[in-house]
Amino acid sequence: MQTIKASEFKAKCLALMDEVALSGETICVTKHGKPIVELRPIKPAKPASPFGWHKGLTTTLDDLIEPAVPLEDWDALK
Repeated sequence: MQTIKASEFKAKCLALMDEVALSGETICVTKHGKPIVELRPIKPAKPASPFGWHKGLTTTLDDLIEPAVPLEDWDALK
């Protein structure tokens, strides 16, 4: 982990943020030799799974196993 003084961090803040974003390393900012804050990249959130996106938005009106038309009415069975 890289350590940097607060006064130097103040002068190079934007460049250091770009560096952290590219390298992924953490920078510790010190004030009077004591660590005050850490500058580290944010881990991107995992994309949500597409399964379940439409949960609760659809309804089933008929039985999925049994045909909606009685078997006696099917011309293909005659």
